Amino acid sequence: MPETDTTPTAAGGGLVPAPLSIDGPYRCAVHLGGGTALSAGPGTEDTARWLRATLGAAFGLPLPPGPADAGDTLALALDPALPAEGYRLQAATRRGVRITGGGPAGVFWGAQTLRQLLGPHAFRRAPLTPGRPAVLPQQTIEDGPRFAWRGMLLDVARHFLPKDGVLRYLDLLAAHKLNVLHLHLTDDQGWRIEIKRFPELTGTGGWRERTKIGHRASPLWDERPHGGYYTQDDIREIVAYAAQRHITVVPEIDIPGHSQAAIAAYPELGNTDVIDTTSLKVWDTWGVNPNVLAPTDSTLRFYEQVLDEVLALFPSPFVHLGGDECPKGQWQASAAAQARIAELSLAGEDALQSWFIRHFDRWLAARGRRLIGWDEILEGGLAEGAAVSSWRGYAGGIAAAKSGHDVVMCPEQQVYLDHRQHPSPDEPVPIGFVRTLEDVYRFEPVPPELTADQAAHVLGTQANAWTEVMDSQQRLDYQVFPRLAAFAEVAWSRLPAPADRDYQDFTRRMTVHYARLDALGVGYRPPGGPHPWQKRPGVLGRPIDGAPPNV
Repeated sequence: MPETDTTPTAAGGGLVPAPLSIDGPYRCAVHLGGGTALSAGPGTEDTARWLRATLGAAFGLPLPPGPADAGDTLALALDPALPAEGYRLQAATRRGVRITGGGPAGVFWGAQTLRQLLGPHAFRRAPLTPGRPAVLPQQTIEDGPRFAWRGMLLDVARHFLPKDGVLRYLDLLAAHKLNVLHLHLTDDQGWRIEIKRFPELTGTGGWRERTKIGHRASPLWDERPHGGYYTQDDIREIVAYAAQRHITVVPEIDIPGHSQAAIAAYPELGNTDVIDTTSLKVWDTWGVNPNVLAPTDSTLRFYEQVLDEVLALFPSPFVHLGGDECPKGQWQASAAAQARIAELSLAGEDALQSWFIRHFDRWLAARGRRLIGWDEILEGGLAEGAAVSSWRGYAGGIAAAKSGHDVVMCPEQQVYLDHRQHPSPDEPVPIGFVRTLEDVYRFEPVPPELTADQAAHVLGTQANAWTEVMDSQQRLDYQVFPRLAAFAEVAWSRLPAPADRDYQDFTRRMTVHYARLDALGVGYRPPGGPHPWQKRPGVLGRPIDGAPPNV
């Protein structure tokens, strides 16, 4: 079409998540070719490197440095008048492409939008047609996120995901404008981070002898040892890779429950007056484990030293310390635990759990960090300054926000991606409630019970991928996608109320987005149901019938 034809086309591009506004697209095209220069203003250098590595590789573009005011230029710049994560993308036939962000992150999110506009070929690692320019329609896009915390939890404790898989998921989060990776590093079934002061945490705690296949009631076992861990250099690489993509990695170290792997490595951490902790091994099945940490000073000192090393590796302002699903039976039976309750004048075992969390809340605060934990940390009194991940429903988050505490909304009934996607018996290892793509798209992170001031404590939202029945990257992909795309739009875009959301428009855009996921090699669940190789016949799950409760 001639350059002067500025007739608008149908709203195109299939952008996911949906931007705030689009002027266009128009029929005239903008080309990025062999002569296109890349101008990177101060603060945009990381995005420039990312563009050369991705678009440069996908289209065979050298993208040499050049002046911002030249005609055939991809120009990056900052404008503090925009929100920090907001951006403006302008594509014009005579002026090239200009991405302006309120901060470095805004420029990067604008670059993600540019990649989507250039079609699924932009998600390949080498050009399918060498020498062919990248083309997009003339248009202007203004955009910025609804929430500051747009996260996904990746459970690498139950099934270890090697480092390259974590780096791949960081790229997938970035492609969907998600900016928090909550890394669940320790649990009963494995300890996944090297702690130099305590090498047995990974030497013993980093692997288990066998693994339950499917739900814990399943008779099937994988008799192969399972394990792995990230060295401290691996963690540094993961954190640096994430930072280049404006993603914060929030580490989770579980206390005082979910700790059998640590107790197997160092038996003195357990309640030795109740059970023979030297007989414990890294747990090989699923569920809530009764073996919890002993409430002793030596346990506190041990985890302080663990966290000293964790803080040196993760610059995240938040550190997640679990605090959930801590059975109190051993404390009730332990003379030492009961003596500690009496010594501290505590009301009981719930208050003892709160004492654990409060100790580390103060410890982290003294080092300039903030504790965040699952909503059980509300039991026995919420630690001052602590934030809450509301997982059992909305109630914990509502209570926390009403009392002035910050909240990340991640209710299991809505955004636990290990829950099944369809009622069909063909769903592999069906767990929990049916949570379809549309269900996730209609999830609303801010409950109507909150006033505007209380709602301001909702930092954002997070989708959680627990991996008890996800034993490979392929299974992880199947459970996470395409629902993570719907979740990303909920977290980023300013959508109307759930009932008023245009799901048909979203599915139209997803038909374009599936081609991007294909180019990236993502093994998502097809809209029509699983491929034959994605099914897991004969592996027992735990489906729950009916609609999930709104609690």
